[in-house]
Amino acid sequence: MAGRPRSIDRDRVLDAAEAIVAADGAAGLTFDAVARAAGITKGGVQYCFGTKENLIRSMIERWGSTFEAEVMAHAGNDRSPQSVIRGHLLATRDSDEAEYSRSAVMMTALLQSPEQVAASRVWYTHRLAGLDMDKAEDRQAALAFLAGEGAFLLKAFGLIDITEAQWAALFADMLTLAGEREDGKRDGEKG
Repeated sequence: MAGRPRSIDRDRVLDAAEAIVAADGAAGLTFDAVARAAGITKGGVQYCFGTKENLIRSMIERWGSTFEAEVMAHAGNDRSPQSVIRGHLLATRDSDEAEYSRSAVMMTALLQSPEQVAASRVWYTHRLAGLDMDKAEDRQAALAFLAGEGAFLLKAFGLIDITEAQWAALFADMLTLAGEREDGKRDGEKG
Protein backbone atom coordinates (compact mmCIF):
# COMPACT_ATOMS: atom_id res chain seq x y z
CA MET A 1 0.00 0.00 0.00
CA ALA A 2 1.45 3.32 -1.05
CA GLY A 3 1.73 6.08 1.50
CA ARG A 4 -0.17 9.30 1.14
CA PRO A 5 1.86 11.89 -0.81
CA ARG A 6 3.35 14.53 1.42
CA SER A 7 1.88 17.96 0.82
CA ILE A 8 4.30 20.80 0.34
CA ASP A 9 3.91 23.96 2.40
CA ARG A 10 4.32 26.69 -0.25
CA ASP A 11 4.84 29.38 2.38
CA ARG A 12 7.70 27.40 3.92
CA VAL A 13 9.29 27.04 0.47
CA LEU A 14 8.84 30.79 -0.17
CA ASP A 15 10.34 31.57 3.25
CA ALA A 16 13.34 29.40 2.34
CA ALA A 17 13.70 31.14 -1.03
CA GLU A 18 13.62 34.59 0.62
CA ALA A 19 16.25 33.52 3.14
CA ILE A 20 18.52 32.30 0.32
CA VAL A 21 18.25 35.56 -1.61
CA ALA A 22 18.88 37.51 1.61
CA ALA A 23 22.00 35.48 2.39
CA ASP A 24 23.42 34.76 -1.07
CA GLY A 25 21.73 37.21 -3.43
CA ALA A 26 19.56 36.33 -6.39
CA ALA A 27 22.37 34.23 -7.92
CA GLY A 28 22.03 31.79 -5.00
CA LEU A 29 18.36 31.16 -5.76
CA THR A 30 18.34 27.70 -7.31
CA PHE A 31 15.83 24.89 -6.97
CA ASP A 32 18.55 22.76 -5.32
CA ALA A 33 19.27 25.44 -2.72
CA VAL A 34 15.59 26.07 -2.04
CA ALA A 35 14.91 22.34 -1.73
CA ARG A 36 17.73 21.91 0.81
CA ALA A 37 16.62 24.94 2.81
CA ALA A 38 12.95 23.87 2.81
CA GLY A 39 13.73 20.23 3.57
CA ILE A 40 12.06 18.87 0.44
CA THR A 41 13.22 17.44 -2.87
CA LYS A 42 14.21 19.51 -5.88
CA GLY A 43 11.30 17.82 -7.67
CA GLY A 44 8.98 19.12 -4.95
CA VAL A 45 10.10 22.69 -5.60
CA GLN A 46 9.71 22.19 -9.34
CA TYR A 47 6.25 20.68 -8.80
CA CYS A 48 5.18 23.73 -6.75
CA PHE A 49 6.58 26.44 -9.01
CA GLY A 50 7.59 24.95 -12.35
CA THR A 51 10.26 27.54 -13.15
CA LYS A 52 12.57 29.88 -11.31
CA GLU A 53 10.59 32.80 -12.78
CA ASN A 54 7.40 31.39 -11.25
CA LEU A 55 9.16 31.05 -7.90
CA ILE A 56 10.28 34.69 -8.08
CA ARG A 57 6.79 35.76 -9.16
CA SER A 58 5.28 33.88 -6.21
CA MET A 59 7.72 35.53 -3.80
CA ILE A 60 6.85 38.98 -5.13
CA GLU A 61 3.10 38.32 -5.20
CA ARG A 62 3.10 37.12 -1.57
CA TRP A 63 5.10 40.14 -0.48
CA GLY A 64 2.84 42.49 -2.45
CA SER A 65 -0.38 40.94 -1.13
CA THR A 66 0.75 41.25 2.46
CA PHE A 67 1.76 44.88 1.99
CA GLU A 68 -1.42 45.74 0.08
CA ALA A 69 -3.54 44.35 2.94
CA GLU A 70 -1.68 46.67 5.34
CA VAL A 71 -2.22 49.64 3.00
CA MET A 72 -5.95 48.97 2.75
CA ALA A 73 -6.26 48.52 6.50
CA HIS A 74 -4.78 52.01 6.92
CA ALA A 75 -7.00 53.44 4.17
CA GLY A 76 -10.12 52.09 5.88
CA ASN A 77 -13.41 52.55 4.06
CA ASP A 78 -12.11 55.48 2.00
CA ARG A 79 -10.61 53.89 -1.12
CA SER A 80 -9.96 57.14 -2.96
CA PRO A 81 -6.53 57.35 -4.61
CA GLN A 82 -5.47 59.98 -2.04
CA SER A 83 -6.53 57.81 0.90
CA VAL A 84 -4.79 54.75 -0.54
CA ILE A 85 -1.59 56.77 -0.91
CA ARG A 86 -1.88 57.90 2.71
CA GLY A 87 -2.42 54.25 3.67
CA HIS A 88 0.65 53.32 1.65
CA LEU A 89 2.71 55.96 3.45
CA LEU A 90 1.46 54.77 6.85
CA ALA A 91 2.26 51.13 6.04
CA THR A 92 5.71 52.16 4.78
CA ARG A 93 6.35 54.32 7.85
CA ASP A 94 5.44 51.43 10.14
CA SER A 95 7.76 48.92 8.45
CA ASP A 96 10.36 47.25 10.62
CA GLU A 97 13.89 45.97 10.01
CA ALA A 98 12.55 42.58 8.89
CA GLU A 99 10.42 44.30 6.26
CA TYR A 100 13.38 46.36 5.02
CA SER A 101 15.39 43.18 4.60
CA ARG A 102 12.51 41.34 2.95
CA SER A 103 11.93 44.24 0.57
CA ALA A 104 15.58 44.38 -0.44
CA VAL A 105 15.39 40.65 -1.14
CA MET A 106 12.28 41.09 -3.27
CA MET A 107 13.72 44.03 -5.20
CA THR A 108 16.89 42.05 -5.89
CA ALA A 109 14.82 39.10 -7.14
CA LEU A 110 12.56 41.41 -9.13
CA LEU A 111 15.46 42.92 -11.04
CA GLN A 112 16.43 39.45 -12.25
CA SER A 113 13.18 39.17 -14.20
CA PRO A 114 12.21 41.68 -16.91
CA GLU A 115 8.64 40.36 -16.73
CA GLN A 116 8.48 41.26 -13.03
CA VAL A 117 9.95 44.71 -13.68
CA ALA A 118 7.15 45.28 -16.20
CA ALA A 119 4.54 44.07 -13.70
CA SER A 120 5.93 46.47 -11.09
CA ARG A 121 5.78 49.33 -13.58
CA VAL A 122 2.08 48.53 -14.11
CA TRP A 123 1.52 48.41 -10.33
CA TYR A 124 3.14 51.82 -9.77
CA THR A 125 1.22 53.29 -12.70
CA HIS A 126 -2.02 51.96 -11.23
CA ARG A 127 -1.21 53.35 -7.77
CA LEU A 128 -0.86 56.85 -9.22
CA ALA A 129 -3.53 56.56 -11.96
CA GLY A 130 -6.43 57.95 -9.97
CA LEU A 131 -4.67 61.19 -9.21
CA ASP A 132 -5.38 64.26 -11.32
CA MET A 133 -1.96 65.79 -11.92
CA ASP A 134 -3.62 69.08 -12.86
CA LYS A 135 -4.65 69.47 -9.19
CA ALA A 136 -2.03 70.70 -6.73
CA GLU A 137 -3.28 68.44 -3.91
CA ASP A 138 -3.03 65.34 -6.11
CA ARG A 139 0.47 66.30 -7.27
CA GLN A 140 1.41 66.71 -3.60
CA ALA A 141 0.01 63.24 -2.81
CA ALA A 142 2.05 61.82 -5.73
CA LEU A 143 5.16 63.63 -4.51
CA ALA A 144 4.65 62.29 -0.97
CA PHE A 145 4.19 58.77 -2.35
CA LEU A 146 7.34 58.96 -4.47
CA ALA A 147 9.33 60.40 -1.55
CA GLY A 148 8.11 57.60 0.71
CA GLU A 149 9.08 54.94 -1.82
CA GLY A 150 12.50 56.50 -2.27
CA ALA A 151 13.13 56.74 1.47
CA PHE A 152 11.99 53.17 1.99
CA LEU A 153 14.23 51.77 -0.76
CA LEU A 154 17.24 53.75 0.44
CA LYS A 155 16.71 52.39 3.94
CA ALA A 156 16.02 48.85 2.71
CA PHE A 157 19.30 48.78 0.79
CA GLY A 158 21.21 50.28 3.71
CA LEU A 159 22.08 53.43 1.80
CA ILE A 160 20.90 55.84 4.50
CA ASP A 161 21.36 55.76 8.24
CA ILE A 162 18.41 57.42 9.91
CA THR A 163 17.04 57.31 13.44
CA GLU A 164 13.50 56.19 14.14
CA ALA A 165 12.64 59.74 15.26
CA GLN A 166 13.96 61.18 11.99
CA TRP A 167 12.06 58.51 10.04
CA ALA A 168 8.83 59.33 11.85
CA ALA A 169 9.32 63.07 11.29
CA LEU A 170 9.95 62.59 7.56
CA PHE A 171 6.81 60.48 7.20
CA ALA A 172 4.78 62.98 9.22
CA ASP A 173 5.80 65.61 6.68
CA MET A 174 4.98 63.30 3.77
CA LEU A 175 1.58 62.51 5.27
CA THR A 176 0.87 66.22 5.70
CA LEU A 177 1.84 66.77 2.07
CA ALA A 178 -0.56 63.93 1.13
CA GLY A 179 -3.44 65.64 2.95
CA GLU A 180 -3.26 64.13 6.44
CA ARG A 181 -3.66 66.70 9.20
CA GLU A 182 -1.65 66.57 12.41
CA ASP A 183 -4.75 65.40 14.32
CA GLY A 184 -4.94 62.32 12.08
CA LYS A 185 -7.90 63.63 10.10
CA ARG A 186 -7.86 64.09 6.35
CA ASP A 187 -8.08 67.51 4.75
CA GLY A 188 -11.75 68.36 4.30
CA GLU A 189 -12.78 66.07 7.18
CA LYS A 190 -14.64 67.68 10.08
CA GLY A 191 -13.55 67.44 13.67
